Formats: sequence, structure tokens, C-alpha cells
Amino acid sequence: MELQENKTFYGFVLLGFSDTPHLLLPVLCFFLVTYILCIVGNLFIFMLIVSKCQLHTPRYILMGNLAFVDVCFTSIIIPRALHGLLSGDTHISTHNCFLQLFLFIVVGNMDCFLLAIMAFDRYCAVCFPLQYSLMMNKRTCICLVAFSWIIACLHSTFCTWLASSQLFCGWVIQHFFCDYPVIIILSCYGLSVTLQTADFIESSIVIFSPVLLILASYVLIIRAVLTLKSSQGSRKTFTTCSSHLTMVIFFYSTVIFMYFRPSSIYSPTYDRVISVVFTIINPTLNPFIYSLRNKEVKNAMKKIIGKTLLQFKAKLHFSTKYILKFVISIF
Repeated sequence: MELQENKTFYGFVLLGFSDTPHLLLPVLCFFLVTYILCIVGNLFIFMLIVSKCQLHTPRYILMGNLAFVDVCFTSIIIPRALHGLLSGDTHISTHNCFLQLFLFIVVGNMDCFLLAIMAFDRYCAVCFPLQYSLMMNKRTCICLVAFSWIIACLHSTFCTWLASSQLFCGWVIQHFFCDYPVIIILSCYGLSVTLQTADFIESSIVIFSPVLLILASYVLIIRAVLTLKSSQGSRKTFTTCSSHLTMVIFFYSTVIFMYFRPSSIYSPTYDRVISVVFTIINPTLNPFIYSLRNKEVKNAMKKIIGKTLLQFKAKLHFSTKYILKFVISIF
């Protein structure tokens, strides 16, 4: 009972990068710059897709959702980490810690699901080009995304419940945010064998089901491409899919290392480094790897930039003309 009261009162301490004080300033600058780039890049893609009617297709709806999720992903973690680096206040209440954990798992799972749905979208487009509009229309796309949000929320609720139901004998989290493995380590007794088994099975199903869908989609895509007689068509298909495949490799290589590795190779330092790649670098690179390499997105960007420049030029011309008239009237 006393442990529960202490838990509620004191909360946790996020150790972050405090064990390497000589790196605090470089880490602060890196976090700030990458966070700004991530927000600007992903919000620009999201607003571009929302504002342009020609981009209201399943492929770009998924791209817009991915940009939105990436903004949420970094915003759940980085502002709190920046606050700790700037103020030196590394305390976080249990309520805020478990809230951060819940939101982090939700958006992390949504990244998995969206990458899987995007792979399925590419499979439909490559293997069934004539039936694509029937197989992958707006309604199907929205239903898949909504179903993914529901599954992600249920999985996150289960993990958060497991973590919050523990008695904690330690309060120092050797990380810069509240992640599931580093919280469970602080548990006095750890998870029971039954709960460990249930947690492993449930997490494996939720995380690896999208992986299997992605692998199956690309096996079928490659088989379809190899049957194409046109080398130009094959090259175009591989170019289209390469961006998505790059994102998948970056994302899942870090996820598997973080959450499906033997406990014997656990290292707080390595975990922090991989988490930086997983939570900051990947979301920042996504707009450049995928969205900004897309022809239709680039055309929409050129139109917006051209229109903005014309408006600016017109306003500048009007302002210059008005100033000249004012000067002439004085003299």
C-alpha cells in the first residue's frame, strides 16, 4: 500500500541523456532541428493532400494519414524531451507517463498498419490495374484506416493496463520517454508467466500481421512485375514501390531490434540511440523518401509555389506603385 502511495506521489524520473552531460547541447540542437523539419515537412504534405482535390485518392489519403501520424509520433515525445533538456526537470507524473505510453503505442501501431495498407494498395494497383478502383476505393481505404485505429487503441489499452497495474520498486527510467520495456523493468515482481505469454502473443500478432501482409504483397508484386514484357513498365513499378519499401525497412528494423530482442543484450545506451532513429529520424525522412519523390505531389507543390510567387509579385508591385505615388505627392 505504501508503494502505491509513493508511486502516485513521486511519479518517475526520465534519466534521458543526463549520464552524458557533454552531449546535452548537441542533443538539444539535434532534437530541435529535426522536430521542426518533421513538423514542417509532414504538415506541408498533409495540408497539400487535404487542399488538392486531385489528391483525394486512396493512395494519397494513406499518405496524408501517415504524415499526420508522424507529426503525432514526434509531438508525443520530443516536446517533453526538449523541456527536460532545457529546464533540467526530468520528473514526470505517473498519469502523464502512462498517457504518453498509451499515445506512443497507438501511433506506433498506426505506422505499422498504414505501411501495410499502403503495400496492399500498391499490390492492387500493380496486379489488378483494371479492377483497382473497385478493390481500393475511398470507402475501402477509410474503413481500413478506421479499423486500424480501433485495433491500435485496443492493443495500446492492453499494454498500458499491464504497465500501470504493476508495483514499482524503482522510479528512474533510463530513457528520454516512457516506453513499455523500460517501465516493465522497474516492476518489483515483473509480469507473471501467464501475462508474459499473453503479452508476447498479442504483441506479436498486432505487430507481425502487418509485416506478413507487406511481405505477401511484395512477393505478388514482384511476381507480377517479372511477367511484364516491357522493361520500362517494370522499372516504373519498382521505382514506385522502392520508396515505400525503404520506409518499411527503416521502420521495422528498429522496431524488431527494440521490442523483439533477447533481454541479455539489453543496453540503455543502445536503446536510446535506436529510439532516436525510430521516433525522430524516420518520421522526419518519410516526407522526403516517399511523398516528395512522388510526381503528382511534386506537380501540386509546383502549382502552389507558382501561385504563391505570383500573388507575392502582384502585392509587391501594388505596394511599390503605392509608395511611388506617395513619394511623388510629397514632392
